[in-house]
Amino acid sequence: MGAAPGVGGVGEAAEGFRARGVGGGLGENTGTMTATEFQRLVGLAKPPIAIGLLEEAPEGVEKWEAGAVPAGCAFWRFAFSGRTFYTEPADHENCAVGAHTHGITAPDRVGVLQETIAFMTGNGYIRMEEVPGIPALKKAPRYVAYGPVGGGGFRADLVLVAAKPAAAMLLFEAAVRSGTAAGTAPALGRPACALLPLAEGTGGAAFSLGCKGNRTFTGLPEEELYFCIPAGKWEEFTASVEELHGANACMSAYYQEHQARFPVMG
Repeated sequence: MGAAPGVGGVGEAAEGFRARGVGGGLGENTGTMTATEFQRLVGLAKPPIAIGLLEEAPEGVEKWEAGAVPAGCAFWRFAFSGRTFYTEPADHENCAVGAHTHGITAPDRVGVLQETIAFMTGNGYIRMEEVPGIPALKKAPRYVAYGPVGGGGFRADLVLVAAKPAAAMLLFEAAVRSGTAAGTAPALGRPACALLPLAEGTGGAAFSLGCKGNRTFTGLPEEELYFCIPAGKWEEFTASVEELHGANACMSAYYQEHQARFPVMG
């Protein structure tokens, strides 16, 4: 087996991979992708969803009347399954923390929020000094709408993606390339619903590792996490995803061939 190529051989190798069609479409943008196309390209189990933080009820969109849910993040589950609908603040009140992150805690529910925080700090789940750092929407929406990206019916403010780490790597690279993240992107754990005000407040990409409640209510698999970006940056972002997907395919072929030059790697 020959020696590993030096730095000078990388350019030649890349040209060879492109000549063989590896990473096809590199640098080309075929336009805005549909949710299904994005799902297929990135390798997601479910398509991305749009979330609207609205002042008016979206005309022609179904109002949520299927029954009470344990938390507002449970609505993500139904949107990921393809359903489009909108909710009112009262629909979110069964999770005091989720209502807080959305800025919609009703005056008569403040006591419930305090009790919930006391319970969480009491069992060591969170410390009181961590509470002020939990992101929350600065302006409370009168309605929150959910549905597949591109499904229409309401103005989207955020796009939410559930992805495995390998896909999340591509999403982060595309966020940086498109200017949606400046070299780094914030990430948080509990509560997962705080991802929405985090992305909305920073105006850029953000990640959430999920939390115990969210994974319970949404059914998010252990091997997946969340990625969120402002909807206004979706078109630029998806163009970068398409571009970098091809680049990563090229690099994957190069790395596999490079690895094959080292017998110890098996």
